[in-house]
Amino acid sequence: MNKYVIIGLVTFFSFQTKAQSLQQATWQQEVDYVIDVKLDDVNHRLVGEIAITYTNNSPQTLNEIMIHLWPNAYKNNSTAFAKQMQENGDMDFYFAKESDRGSINQLAFMANGMPLVMKPTDHIDVISLQLTKPIKTGEKVTLSTPFTVNIPKVFSRLGHENQDYFITQWYPKPAVYDINGWNAMPYL
Repeated sequence: MNKYVIIGLVTFFSFQTKAQSLQQATWQQEVDYVIDVKLDDVNHRLVGEIAITYTNNSPQTLNEIMIHLWPNAYKNNSTAFAKQMQENGDMDFYFAKESDRGSINQLAFMANGMPLVMKPTDHIDVISLQLTKPIKTGEKVTLSTPFTVNIPKVFSRLGHENQDYFITQWYPKPAVYDINGWNAMPYL
């Protein structure tokens, strides 16, 4: 075997082993939900309240929690979802009427009875909740908020067509936090 091939294989496997070890942890965050929601099938809305108990099993103290608000991916033509649809040549969403679009709103996050500041990020469907008290390793916090989801026409996985509903990725939920930090990607 060529010595360059052997050097290449050794280098490849050493990088792969290192990359794999950097991407896995011995811990995992824990998230529990209690959701009370009703479907308004006249106005095509979900109206509800959510309580999220977030347990920090990471070795880091958390000062914020990144939250996915994926129904906001259907809000306008500036979202990552809208841009992806357009790049793929699907123009139905681009030319959709305002009444056919979706969103999540009426949010008022609280943690243990205290209001939280919601900071925008680069994506309309991800926010940063600024915690009033950091969550140390092994501690938990309960987040709560009311919410309203305006269900879009079917463009992707969340939507409605008349009285047929396709409900997925509809409630506020924490992004994954792992050894790489927050995985707060937009809905695609």
